[in-house]
Amino acid sequence: MKLKDILGEEVVKKINETQRSDTPMPFVSDLKPGMNVTLDLKVISKRLQQTRDGKKFLLMTLSDRTGTIRGIDWHSAEENDAKIDIGSLVRVRGRIVVYEERLQLNLDSQNGLDLLKDGMYDSSRFLATTKRSIPSMYESLEKYLNSIKNEPLKQLLKCVFEEDREFVEHFVTSPAAVTVHHAYKGGLLEHTLDVVEICDFLSNKYAESLDRDLLIAGAMLHDIGKVREYSLNQAGIDKTDEGELIGHITIGSEMITHYAGRIRDFPEDLLIELKHLILSHHGEMEWGSPVVPKTTEAIVLHMADNLDSKIAQFREIENRESNASGYGWSNYDRFLNRRIFMKNRDSSAQ
Repeated sequence: MKLKDILGEEVVKKINETQRSDTPMPFVSDLKPGMNVTLDLKVISKRLQQTRDGKKFLLMTLSDRTGTIRGIDWHSAEENDAKIDIGSLVRVRGRIVVYEERLQLNLDSQNGLDLLKDGMYDSSRFLATTKRSIPSMYESLEKYLNSIKNEPLKQLLKCVFEEDREFVEHFVTSPAAVTVHHAYKGGLLEHTLDVVEICDFLSNKYAESLDRDLLIAGAMLHDIGKVREYSLNQAGIDKTDEGELIGHITIGSEMITHYAGRIRDFPEDLLIELKHLILSHHGEMEWGSPVVPKTTEAIVLHMADNLDSKIAQFREIENRESNASGYGWSNYDRFLNRRIFMKNRDSSAQ
């Protein structure tokens, strides 16, 4: 079944609309020391502080879709602190400097910060979109669904990915994260398909050890809770209250229980195994899983999920920080806990 058959052609057309990016101002990833800039950014955090001699300053973390930068306002700290909230969109003017080995934006003394309202900014600065075709990716996912031979699992997948129109519309546009990997419109579908493809490869490689139908179903369902964990708006990606309080792993497990309840005589032991895949796919309790993988399918799903997310993180750093010389080290990444060595993929292939 094609995506247009589920959602209708008008909805799919709207999903496929290319976001405009017609503003000449640079992104965070373009910034270099010494630049005088005007930027539209989102306030991620803010804190009013003061020096030992009592001078107040406003410390902010500001971001667009390409990264974050620290901002300092030495001139109108109290006024601007009262003007903005976490999540506000602002137009800031200032100079890029290096402080403590990282870039910092020092706001100008005059008109250093303005609050932006709807219609005053380009939303594509804050929300990127997958470069891959959403309908094509969904069609590929459907082929995996149709390859499932276990009838209860197939019925469950059809309940989720064909019959629940509202879920499908959210699933194909949702991000897979706020910042770490696949943090863009369509990112959840892209990540899910990649994990399914990895699991399909491994199910053929280790056919004697794996229940392919269970593994593919788990891969398709492992992150469905993210449709309720994240929300999209003109200012980018936010976590919902439900996402903050419960998290996508538990949400996803609850959703699978709900869908299985709509199928007559869905096997209880199969439901338990499937929920185990969802609950353990982060691999370790300290990484958010309430239980560690305890089946072969569960450990394979965790490894596939981790592999795809890590490669995506490396790729996004390379795209963000690559330079014309072809080789170099990235800035330190706090999610990967390392710098990465970047090389020009085009030049290495020649």
